[in-house]
Amino acid sequence: MPLKLHEVEGISEYVLPNGVKVLLFPDESKEVVTVNMTVFVGSRHEGYGEAGMAHLLEHMLFKGTPTHPEVPKVLQDRGARFNGTTWMDRTNYYETLPASEDNLEFALNLEADRLLNSNVKGEDLESEMTVVRNEFERGENSPMRVLMQRIESAAFDWHNYGKSTIGNRSDIERVPVVKLRQFYRKYYRPDNVMVIIAGNFEVDHALASVNKAFGSLPVPETPIDETYTVEPPKDGERTVVLRRVGEVQVVGAAYHIPAGSHPDFAAVKALANILGDEPSGRLYKGMVETEIASGVFTMASGFREPGLMMTMANVPDDQSIEQARAKLIELMENDWEQNPITEQEVERAKQQMLKARELESANTDKIAVALSDWAAQGDWRLYFLYRDAVEALTVEQVQSVADRYLQRNNRTVGLFIPSEESERISVPESPDLTTLLKDYKGREAVAAGERFDPDPIAIEERVQRGNLVGGIDYAVLPKKTRGGSVSVLMALRFGSPDSIKGKLGAVELLGLMMARGTEDLDYQQLQDEWTRLRAEVQIYTVKGVLQVQVQTKEEFLPEVIELLGKIFKSPRFEASELEVMRRQVITSLEGSKTEPNALAPRRVQRMLSPYDKDDVRYVMTIEEEIAMYEETTLEQIRELHANYLGNQAGQLAVVGNFEVDSTLDQFRAILDGWEAKQPFERIVSPAHPEIPGALVTIETPDKSNALLYSGQQYKLADSNAEYASLVLGNFILGGGSLSSRLANRVRQQEGLSYGVRSGVTAANFAEDEKVSFTLYAITNPANKDKLIRVIREEVNRVLDEGVTTEELEQAKGAYLQAERIGRTGDSKLASMLVKSVMNDRTLEFVSQYEAQIQAATVESVNAALRKYVDLDGLVMAVAGDFAAVEQPAE
Repeated sequence: MPLKLHEVEGISEYVLPNGVKVLLFPDESKEVVTVNMTVFVGSRHEGYGEAGMAHLLEHMLFKGTPTHPEVPKVLQDRGARFNGTTWMDRTNYYETLPASEDNLEFALNLEADRLLNSNVKGEDLESEMTVVRNEFERGENSPMRVLMQRIESAAFDWHNYGKSTIGNRSDIERVPVVKLRQFYRKYYRPDNVMVIIAGNFEVDHALASVNKAFGSLPVPETPIDETYTVEPPKDGERTVVLRRVGEVQVVGAAYHIPAGSHPDFAAVKALANILGDEPSGRLYKGMVETEIASGVFTMASGFREPGLMMTMANVPDDQSIEQARAKLIELMENDWEQNPITEQEVERAKQQMLKARELESANTDKIAVALSDWAAQGDWRLYFLYRDAVEALTVEQVQSVADRYLQRNNRTVGLFIPSEESERISVPESPDLTTLLKDYKGREAVAAGERFDPDPIAIEERVQRGNLVGGIDYAVLPKKTRGGSVSVLMALRFGSPDSIKGKLGAVELLGLMMARGTEDLDYQQLQDEWTRLRAEVQIYTVKGVLQVQVQTKEEFLPEVIELLGKIFKSPRFEASELEVMRRQVITSLEGSKTEPNALAPRRVQRMLSPYDKDDVRYVMTIEEEIAMYEETTLEQIRELHANYLGNQAGQLAVVGNFEVDSTLDQFRAILDGWEAKQPFERIVSPAHPEIPGALVTIETPDKSNALLYSGQQYKLADSNAEYASLVLGNFILGGGSLSSRLANRVRQQEGLSYGVRSGVTAANFAEDEKVSFTLYAITNPANKDKLIRVIREEVNRVLDEGVTTEELEQAKGAYLQAERIGRTGDSKLASMLVKSVMNDRTLEFVSQYEAQIQAATVESVNAALRKYVDLDGLVMAVAGDFAAVEQPAE
């Protein structure tokens, strides 16, 4: 039998063993009885391709069941008023019949029957689809209704409240009946409904009847998944424009408001009355009486989750819609300070709201629907709680919600601009690929590359090395590539730690400026040339090196080299381009001032670089770097180019389809005689293992993601077998993507971070004997302390318990395979060749290193991890909006 749960003001709630909820609202004053079945599914629950499905299904439930094949007819035969409605959070089916025990039993049996047994047939769908489409088209005829939908859509980024309940035309027309049945089976079930009986009936008979009709309905084993999407906070106003044939302009504005269950909702409803009532409303007086608009209205709907308050105004075609928009926003957002809400306005709004409620309660069927709406918002008792809140409203409460929610960043504005002709832009549907591709043959196959052995020794046997010109050495690897591609990497080294002091801004901008034109080609013309030559070119400078990367095709390589020569020797250096570059760089830096992903790594890098400000190895603050770029002049860049660049030191690598001798000769031609006036001396960057560990917290307000970044340095040569063991140990710890120890624990088990990783990297110059260890993870600011704790636990577990034999063997195979795959890429090969020339090595060194990887043991890996990885010695910075977590918004 039904279990009684609650009773409020004559309305009782019961629940059946299978989860059916029942509300009884007896009213002997009416000679009718209303049965309302509410299914807790609406447009909020629809997924991709299901837009309008809840509403379409509502129509289909009037198509009959095996027991009740003609639902409308049997209802009509009993003199019933009946209907069905679909909204965001629920679908209703209700009928009001003459009060009798027989009619009550009939209505309950009908609703129980169509809850589970409705005929959702393909042939019925074909016919009903056109009915629903017609309903859709009726709405499309109203510019105001369409504009309201567009505003809702623009207002919500993710939540389904931004989608119209009526749905999308294509989904309505094309939904497969099997999908509709799946949706039906998923949501139409006894534990997802509430049956409301209101009117003239005997309680005990009603309980027995509802239990007989609904009590035996089976409950599926699979529970219903609750929706969990939460619309993110709004951080900027939005505008949407609708242009269609019409006569009257319309301007609207919507503001996000709390759910119907929120304590603020009653005040928001009062605010809507204060704004939109006619003739007392502020919008009416400020827009209609002043002839800016011909009519206005404001509404605020209560939903289970936060929704919208929306205002619309019709604007005559001889009035300015921009003036109307400005006035609407002024009255909605800016008028409250000069004209605060009055007691009279609040009292009028309260009385209007209570009047509407009382009139509604006079009709049994209307109160049944009202109760179902509140039930869909969370609990039917909110119907009464809302009344109490309305009666208790104060001026201060209403003023508070106006100040809180009617703000620019919470606003979405919509404009309907009439046109004389249809201006809709139709995008064609996807074509029939069977027809499109019939008899298609294509062109001749692209020239295939050769079979290439990526073994380091096999590669080295094909590499040609030597001196190009001056202090520039080369390593080139000719091989047949697919499509005749060729990769070029060149590093020209310049300056010294002393000579580039005070010139770092010019150093950093030099390469970027060189890439923006030559004496006879401006920036656009140069880009057009690169396009014509099918060349992807990057030119940039950092401390002591100008680097050039090129990806092109064999046929264009000679012209590319020739153009590089012009860039080297006669760059354009336009003042206007410098200003563009300066703005871009500074704007990027300004933006990074509040970015966790920029601030945390920079702080760690600064702490690991213990140099004075006048040392070129000093890591600047963002503010210092901005000031440096602001002070950089075009004359400094020109002087740097004229005196520092030349062929005194550098490396060249070419990999792919090219003719070796002619290519080297061409590079010699452009570099020969290009001598630098300032000598080159390499910037030495030794390891600093002595730097103590630290944890720095950086506040970045209004950032929903935090970054933990840490590092430490070791004095260790990359030729030492310890390095290979340390690399493998790190691969197991955090270098192996989703299969590492850290990823398994932090991401997969704890769910604390989308990305967590650690890395071991040797310095480019081997003689520095410097190895860096980094560990980073992103997380929610609220999880900062837990993230740090879990990472420490997992690192300590590795250090205490060590890696296993199985882990090590798997890591060896995975790591070596990844390295081998890397050597199949020409750009990667070019980078390896440049590094080998730079360190006076051959790829035999790579082969020896991989032999060390293969020879590593559990003992050597664990020993390397324990010797070098020091949790207490980690220099760590964590950046995020932690203050907001500590003091959550009200």
